Amino acid sequence: MKVTFLGTGTSQGVPVIGSDDPVCLSLDFRDKRLRTSVMIEDQGQVFVIDTGPDFRQQMLREKVKRLDAVIFTHQHKDHTAGLDDIRSFYFRQKKDIPVYAKKDVIEQLKMEFAYMFVADKYPGVASLDIHPITNEPFSVGKTTFTPIEVLHYKLPVFGFRIKDFTYITDAKYIEDKELEKIKGSEVLVLNALQKSKHISHLTLSEALEIVEKVQPKKTYFTHISYKLGFHAEVEKELPPNVFLAYDWLKLNIE
Repeated sequence: MKVTFLGTGTSQGVPVIGSDDPVCLSLDFRDKRLRTSVMIEDQGQVFVIDTGPDFRQQMLREKVKRLDAVIFTHQHKDHTAGLDDIRSFYFRQKKDIPVYAKKDVIEQLKMEFAYMFVADKYPGVASLDIHPITNEPFSVGKTTFTPIEVLHYKLPVFGFRIKDFTYITDAKYIEDKELEKIKGSEVLVLNALQKSKHISHLTLSEALEIVEKVQPKKTYFTHISYKLGFHAEVEKELPPNVFLAYDWLKLNIE
């Protein structure tokens, strides 16, 4: 299984245009982050978790030729805004694009992208094959996804475990029974927004506490704000086998 980090950044704490914050002006490409999303290639299929505002740019950058399904973590705009740009895959593949999401996420998509759900679509609009999911494992082709429910402030959102890879973003709290689903992961991806306290996202220290509890072999932090600091400097503070993810990073997981 191949994992590509399409984006590792966030709309949280975004500085104003023209900011002179030193991290924003960094020449290190790892400090330049598009909105958080990940692509998974497994058994001949290509999946994307979340389609944020940068989705089109991310697909062009990675030269993605096909898309077998989109899986959504939750309904916030920085994770859904790029949904319309699946249309190129729809016309190339000549079939509806499968979308997997919780019921409340689907309802939000129907409001924000109403034109994609009407029976009499405007020419050029993509069609979706909607699959509601709950906190139970589901399969897309031969690949099984195990949802992991976390709280994003008071909003329940999903992370997912695929084989020995676990991907969680926008978490603030994870119950013990959901943490059990993570244990044994070869690779854990977890959000770590910044060092200072935040109402709806794990801080760096809180994320490290979770890593200590579940003991994955490797951990990569994502959904990173510029407030966390320079990539190169923060990585020096991390324990062995814990890293900051960055856009373009690719992992091969057995």
